[in-house]
Amino acid sequence: MNLATPGRSEEGETTIALARPAGRSVVRRVRGLLKNGLLNFDLLVRSDRAAQIVEFAVALPLLIVFVVGIFDFSSAYTLKQKLTNIARDAARTAAADPASDLTNNTPASIVDAFEVINNYLLANQISPCGATLPSGGPTSPLLWTITGTGCTPPGSLTIIINRGYYFPAVQSGSQPAPISCLQTQSPGAATSVIATCVSIQYGYQWQFGRVASLFGSNVILPSTINAIAVSTNEN
Repeated sequence: MNLATPGRSEEGETTIALARPAGRSVVRRVRGLLKNGLLNFDLLVRSDRAAQIVEFAVALPLLIVFVVGIFDFSSAYTLKQKLTNIARDAARTAAADPASDLTNNTPASIVDAFEVINNYLLANQISPCGATLPSGGPTSPLLWTITGTGCTPPGSLTIIINRGYYFPAVQSGSQPAPISCLQTQSPGAATSVIATCVSIQYGYQWQFGRVASLFGSNVILPSTINAIAVSTNEN
């Protein structure tokens, strides 16, 4: 609605002038400010979303590496613990058997140790890889090697049972030698304790190395998980 304001002319006559519609210009200015403000706010929101997408794209590969590494190394550690328990039980079982039949191709102690290993693997849902007792006798005096290559996923199982293992003498101030079931030499004149050594090597397929290779990193990890145990012969 237009408003009229009274006034006087130079001749003294009273005139009426129409006022400018100032309200419309104010409304237009307010609308312009609101429009610009909403536009700037929308651009701000979009830029934040874009930054979040970029950050997620950068962090996602590292997150995948961490997750795969956690699951992969935890699985390897669990398998290591299981194989260690298997080797310990097998060594105790074989060490408790008599040594009078060690000249046979397959002594009772070797059969018992293999049965312990095979049953333990099956009970823990670990493939025995089709390993069977060898019929040709020991691979070297008092040492038997059992292998299996039918693992799923592809891998291998190697079992070494040494019924004539002895603890090597440790010189004063030196570190003890690492345990190896492939020890076949005689202790000679030195006093030694004869024991049974059981070693288990199981193939393990790492996933961490494959994921790390996608980032150009060459990670070399062992192809087998090894466990070894020694028990003193009782007979």
